[in-house]
Amino acid sequence: MPLHHAVLALLTQRPNHGYELKARFEETIGPQWGGLNIGHLYQILERLVRDGYVSRSQVAQTDRPDKNLYTLTAAGEAELRSWATTSWVRVGGFRDELFLKLLGAAALGTRALTTLIEAQRQTYLSELAGLARQRRAHADEPLVAVLIDAAIAHTKADLGLLDSAAQHLEPIAASQGAQARDRARETDGRRAESA
Repeated sequence: MPLHHAVLALLTQRPNHGYELKARFEETIGPQWGGLNIGHLYQILERLVRDGYVSRSQVAQTDRPDKNLYTLTAAGEAELRSWATTSWVRVGGFRDELFLKLLGAAALGTRALTTLIEAQRQTYLSELAGLARQRRAHADEPLVAVLIDAAIAHTKADLGLLDSAAQHLEPIAASQGAQARDRARETDGRRAESA
């Protein structure tokens, strides 16, 4: 994830030290992204300093150790501008555990597939309700609102996917279920013969 570019974006406003950047990131992006690990943030800052995108200076403190203040450089602003003005291309495919669960449920038969789809539907509906609450709570925070709107759109699309999965996988699940019943009958028949 391009967190280093997010750090550059935060530094366009003013120099910050690490914990300020962490707090500003979490406040700006909101609860949908999750927390930012401070150790990871300091690794990012070290790389940005090494690459010349950020400069570091020491600020003396009387009651604590000196703190590092990070400032965006001209090279950092150019890097941010280049990154922020080009389109994003998905490179990792569409990996989602749900697809693996659909594979497993279809292999177990119609009942398992129906159980999974209905359970997942309830989960998505609960997520939508929670997202709607978050959206109301963060209505005055534009970037957070956009992120929540994206989560709502994704969740609604996932709900639609469940209908598509049921339609396309039902014949496979019915066939798998019939094969499983046939294997169970054969096994029972062999047990009866050997008894």
